Amino acid sequence: MGTIKELRRERIKKSIRKKISGTSERPRLSVFRSNTRIYAQLIDDSAGKTLASASSLEIDAKGNATIETSKTVGQKLAEKAVSNGISRVVFDRGGYLYHGRVKALAEGAREGGLQF
Repeated sequence: MGTIKELRRERIKKSIRKKISGTSERPRLSVFRSNTRIYAQLIDDSAGKTLASASSLEIDAKGNATIETSKTVGQKLAEKAVSNGISRVVFDRGGYLYHGRVKALAEGAREGGLQF
C-alpha cells in the first residue's frame, strides 16, 4: 500500500490511460517525475515498444532536477524523436499536474519540434 498521494496519482493515471494510447505514427510521450529526477519516453502501445527516451541522468545534471533541467530533457527527447522520424505525439502527464517540471518538459519538447 502506498500513501494517499500515491494512490491518488495512480487512480488519475489509470483514467488518463483509458483515454489515450500511442501508435507507431503518433507515440505516447510518457513522463515520470521522482523527487530528484525526471524521465520521459516515447511509447508505441500497439507494439509495446519504447521508441526513444531521455532523462535528467543523461544530461548529467548535478543535484535535483530543476525546471531548466526538465526543459533540456524535453528538448533532448524531441531531438531523438525527430531523428527517428517522429514529429507528432500524444502527451501523457502520468497523473502529475501540468505544472512546474512536467510543464517545462512539455515546452522543451515543443521547442525541439514535437507537436501535441
